[in-house]
Amino acid sequence: MASTTTCTVTGSDSEPTEFIIPDFFSNFPYPMQLNPHCYPVSRAHDQWLCSEAHLVEPKTTTYTVLRAGYLASATYPDADAFHLRVCADFLGWSFIVDDWLEFERSNVNDAWGIRDCCMSALRDPVNFQTERYSAKMCKMFFSRFKETGGPGCTKRFIESNDEWFVCAAKEMDNRLKGHVSSLESYIEIRRILSGLWPCFALIEFAGQIDLPDEVISHSVIMAIEEATIDFVAWSNDILSYNVEQARHSTSNLVVMIMIHQGLDLQSAIDYCGRQCDISLQRFEENRAILPSWGEEVDKEVAIYIQGLQNWISGSLKWSFETARYFGKDAHIVKQDRIVKLLPKRPL
Repeated sequence: MASTTTCTVTGSDSEPTEFIIPDFFSNFPYPMQLNPHCYPVSRAHDQWLCSEAHLVEPKTTTYTVLRAGYLASATYPDADAFHLRVCADFLGWSFIVDDWLEFERSNVNDAWGIRDCCMSALRDPVNFQTERYSAKMCKMFFSRFKETGGPGCTKRFIESNDEWFVCAAKEMDNRLKGHVSSLESYIEIRRILSGLWPCFALIEFAGQIDLPDEVISHSVIMAIEEATIDFVAWSNDILSYNVEQARHSTSNLVVMIMIHQGLDLQSAIDYCGRQCDISLQRFEENRAILPSWGEEVDKEVAIYIQGLQNWISGSLKWSFETARYFGKDAHIVKQDRIVKLLPKRPL
């Protein structure tokens, strides 16, 4: 569980200079695993990502030290090498597209253009032709996905990616217009912008299962999925807050809590930590009341629920192995939990 603290160091101008993250690990309830294919798959993925996204320094290093292959290995620890590689390529691609839309595009028409092209690639990866890097990468990993992906998880993967693109484009439009969402509506938006719904379809793909629609649409399954998303989103926004505030980004639950509840930074961090605990409680409460759909389906459901649990533990494990949030200090931050605020970049 994520225990919290209320100590904040401030500078002479009363602005905080650091904050303390919750203690995620002391009583964390789930084991942390790593796929045995992690390192060869990660090397192959990094080469593919840098080549197909046409990355040059410093972005080559930025996305290599991000370690999308490690994230895939921590969240899909039981996948074979083929399925793990597809998961890694999707995750690497999604980080690049997310950064393109949030930090490198200032015209909402660009967002819709990327969406149209990528969705065309997902819907017809064989025949759709494009020169756009993001869509060509879609064609590549999704062609491999379709080799073993069942019809249900394939449909869910495509539809959830489209939902993410639509939400990202609308959020970009709101940001450019200076609109601020209510806290309740932003929490709903954040659940989509987390990008986890396609990752849940990848649980089925990696586990080589294809759940019936009546299982996926069941209220208890949906509640467990939502609890998973909330833990990952709330914890991610705590851990990513420092780099995002330095870039003047307001697309973060910590920022929204400060705006809407009038809390200082440390109090907002503590609040988000409590939401992580609540999410874990909801996960277990709903797991305890899972219905039965018969022996064979129940086996697939167990694989899926384990996959959701792996996303809770794996995303947290990765957050302190990547350089994306804390640079070279990730292991130090994990140990002492103190994050020194970065200076804001010039506008």
